[in-house]
Amino acid sequence: MKQWRNLILPLAVIGAALTGLNGCSNDPKENGENTQQAKGPVQYGGVFRMNEVEDFRTLYPLNITEVTGHHIATQVYEGLVKYNQKDLSLMPGLATRWEVLDSAKRFVFYIRKGVFFHDDPCFDGGKGREMKVEDVKWCFEKLCSVSTDNQQFANTFQDRVVGANEYYASTVKNAPLAGGVSGIKVVNDSTLEINLSKPMPGFLNILSTQGCWIYPKDALNKYKSEMRTHCVGTGPFRVKLVKEGESVILERNPNYWMFDQHGNRLPYLDMIQVSFIKDKRSEIIAFRNGELDMVFRLPVEMSKEILGELEDANAKKIGFNMQSTPAMSLTYYGFQNKTAPFDNVKVRLAFCYAIDRKLIAEKTLQGDATAGIYGIVPPSMPGYNFEGVKGFTFNPDTAKKLLAEAGYPEGRGFPKVTLQINSGGGDRNILAAEAVRNQLKANLGVDVAMETIPFATHLESIETGKALFWRTGWVADYPDAETFLTTLYSAHVPSGINERSYLNSVRYTSAGFDQLFLAALRESDMAKRNELFRQADQFAMSEAPILPVYYETNDRLVQKIIQGFDMNAMEYRDFTMVWIKTEDAAAKK
Repeated sequence: MKQWRNLILPLAVIGAALTGLNGCSNDPKENGENTQQAKGPVQYGGVFRMNEVEDFRTLYPLNITEVTGHHIATQVYEGLVKYNQKDLSLMPGLATRWEVLDSAKRFVFYIRKGVFFHDDPCFDGGKGREMKVEDVKWCFEKLCSVSTDNQQFANTFQDRVVGANEYYASTVKNAPLAGGVSGIKVVNDSTLEINLSKPMPGFLNILSTQGCWIYPKDALNKYKSEMRTHCVGTGPFRVKLVKEGESVILERNPNYWMFDQHGNRLPYLDMIQVSFIKDKRSEIIAFRNGELDMVFRLPVEMSKEILGELEDANAKKIGFNMQSTPAMSLTYYGFQNKTAPFDNVKVRLAFCYAIDRKLIAEKTLQGDATAGIYGIVPPSMPGYNFEGVKGFTFNPDTAKKLLAEAGYPEGRGFPKVTLQINSGGGDRNILAAEAVRNQLKANLGVDVAMETIPFATHLESIETGKALFWRTGWVADYPDAETFLTTLYSAHVPSGINERSYLNSVRYTSAGFDQLFLAALRESDMAKRNELFRQADQFAMSEAPILPVYYETNDRLVQKIIQGFDMNAMEYRDFTMVWIKTEDAAAKK
C-alpha cells in the first residue's frame, strides 16, 4: 500500500487552478474578519475552502439545473422551508410555521419578520430592505412566467397550483393576468395562502427547491440577466466575488436572521471559497496540502490508496475524516426516444440487457457505486420498494435477440452512434463510458464512438435535442420518488425536437406511464402513493427510455477541524452551522 507521502507533489503541479487559494487560511485568527467570541462550544471565523470539478452554468434560482450552481446558490438564497442537513427533515425557513388544510389542498404560511435582503446597490442607500409577504407572491408569479431564464415552472407549480397554468399562458402572450396567480393569496402582511388543484401531501418538498427561493424584484429590475452571477438573497452568505472558472467567494451575511441555541447569530464562518480544479488528482493533492477543507468523491484510481490510509489513520494521525452514504442519485445513459435508432423500443431494450452493471460497479468503479439493476428511483429513497421493480440484469442472449428483432442481427446495419459524456467528475465518467462502449461492441456488435465535451455544452446539447446517446445523472431535489419519475412524464416534452426539454430530456411519452404517475400524485396515502410510483417505475423500465448504469455512493474527505458539516443522501449542503475548530477551542467551556 502506498503511503500518503507518495501523493504529495509540489504545488506547481496544481498550477493556475490553485491561484488565490494559498492566501486564504482557515484559521479565524489569521483572517481577522470576525473576532467576536461565540457562546458555547463553537467558534466564529475562518474560511471553508471547497472545490467543484465543473463550472456552474448560472446562479439565478429559476435557471439552476445542475449541481454546481445549486451547491453555491443554496448558501445565498432561501425558501419558505428548508432541509435539515443531517436527516433531510423539513424545517422552517422564511416561514416560521405552516398549516396544511383541506386534505393537503390548501397551505397557509406565516412569513418570518425581521428578515432582510443582502445589502446591495439595487436598494436605496445600498442597504437591504426587509423581506415582505408580497416578495414571496411576486417570486412565485415569476416562477409561473414564461422566460428563457425560467426552467423551474414544470417541476414546481405547473398543474399543481390553482391558476398557475392560466397565468403562465397569459405571460406567453405578454399580457399577464391582472390578479396574478389566483391560487396564491396574500392574506395579510405576514400570511400567504397557496391553493392546489388537487391534494399533494408532498408539496412542501416542492417549496424547498431552487425555483421557490426568494429574491427581490429590485434586483431583477436592475440587473436582469446579470443575476446569473449577481445574487441578492436572504441567505447566510452573500456573494463577494465571482471569477468564472477560477473561484467564487461567499462572505458572511452579518444581518442573517438565524441564531443558534446559545444565542449566537449565524453563520459562524467568515467566508466560503469555491475553486474549480478540474482534475481530481490535483484536487486530492490540494486537500492533502491543507488547501481544501473537503473533497467530494474520490478518483477511482486513488480510492484504494486513500482507504488504506484511513485504516491506518490512528497510527499516522491523519488529519481528515471520510464520510460516506448511499446517494439519492442515479447515473444513466439517455436515449433520444424520438429519433432513430432509439425510437425503437427493442433497440433500447437490447442496449439495456447488453450491459453488465455489476461488473462496472464492482470492478470498473471499485465498489464505489451500486449496480443499477432496479428502476430509475435509487434504493436510498425512503419508503420506496425498489426491490419490487424488475430492472435490467446482464443477459447478452436476450440483448442479441432483441437487436435482431429490431432489424440489426449481430449489429449489422446499425448506424454508428456517439456516446456523449461531460468532462469533469474525475475518471469515473470516462471509465464507465469505456466499459459500456466495449460491452456494446462485444455483446451486440455495435460500434459506439465517444465524445467528451464541457458540462455546460453537454447540458445544452441534451436539452435542445441535439444529443442522441449521452451520459447524465439525476440527483434528488427532495426525498420523494416523484423527483425521479417526473423526468419521464409526457407533459414535460415540448412539441418540437429542438425545443428545450429540461426535465424529460429523453422525450419519453407513454400514456400508460402517465396514468400511473398522475394517480400517484393524486394519492394522499403515502404507502399507496409509493406503490403507484413503483408501478410507474416498472412500466417505464419495460420500455427502457433510459439505460440505468449505477446508483451513486457519496464519499467526502473532510479535514478534522471542520465541525457541524453533516452528510446526507442528497448531498444537500447548508453551511449555516458549520464551524472551524482551532487549537485553543479545547480550552473553551
